Amino acid sequence: MMTGYLLTAEGGRMDLPPFTSWKLRRTGTVPCDSFEGSCLWDAGVEPALEGAYRLILEDGGARRFTGVLDEYELSWGENGGALSVAGRGLAALLLDNEAAGRDYQVATLADILRDHVSPYGLPVGKAGNLPPVPGFSVATGSSEWQVLYSFARYHGGVQPRFDVYGSLIVAAEEPRRVAVDDRTGVTAVSWRDKRYGVWSEVLVQDRGSLSPQRMVNEGFLRQGGRCRRVMTMPGRSAYQAMRYSGQFQLDRSYEERFALELTVPGAYFCEPGDRVAVTLSRPALAGTWTVVETQAVLDGGGSRVKLKLR
Repeated sequence: MMTGYLLTAEGGRMDLPPFTSWKLRRTGTVPCDSFEGSCLWDAGVEPALEGAYRLILEDGGARRFTGVLDEYELSWGENGGALSVAGRGLAALLLDNEAAGRDYQVATLADILRDHVSPYGLPVGKAGNLPPVPGFSVATGSSEWQVLYSFARYHGGVQPRFDVYGSLIVAAEEPRRVAVDDRTGVTAVSWRDKRYGVWSEVLVQDRGSLSPQRMVNEGFLRQGGRCRRVMTMPGRSAYQAMRYSGQFQLDRSYEERFALELTVPGAYFCEPGDRVAVTLSRPALAGTWTVVETQAVLDGGGSRVKLKLR
């Protein structure tokens, strides 16, 4: 049973009745995690809701979500009162705030956390040993999340994310491995091959004197794909940074090509980043995929979870 409570800026806590319907989305990245749900509500404590700013969710004593309270709605009718709440994961604080432009002679992870994460009161659960980045630039108007993501993912190969407790994880972790087969009870399957948006090559150039670097998706070119992108790096970018940034973008565009969606009964089955070995006889599907999003739902049709895989 999904239950939750609200925290107030003054340090108070308000327990909520069990949710009668809800939807919990976990992505680990952008768009960030989100929740919306409804519960029965009696009149009388509405003023206390005004000071609420955090939404915590639990199921069977296990934490499922920690986020900002974006919206609430009170309604009354013939069947009594109801409260609806909606919120996003704590990554929203980095997405909603823009960074001031800045050039680092050499940027370290400690610098990025100090300047772009800590000012928002976000706890860091785990920080890995990411390499320093010479000549790292922050463009004015970039979101704080873009700054963190660019530093960690493009230069360190690490996907930053927030766990269910709202702690930031900036470290490589071994993915959990799970299996989906005919015994799992899959109720719906869709598979897509989307070629639009896949890049065939990337040309990376800098504002300095380095020669342009060209990365190519040979397989897509052989299929007739033609989609080139030109990236401009900051002046005096290192050769390795140019190659890595270009190849990363090329690979990421290809990751979006194939998508598999599975719907299974129940509420919690996987987390973003998990590796799923799929072996189904009907439809005939086999392969190993990475979970990019889970969407757990409880409504009039019961509980189920949709897995989006790449």
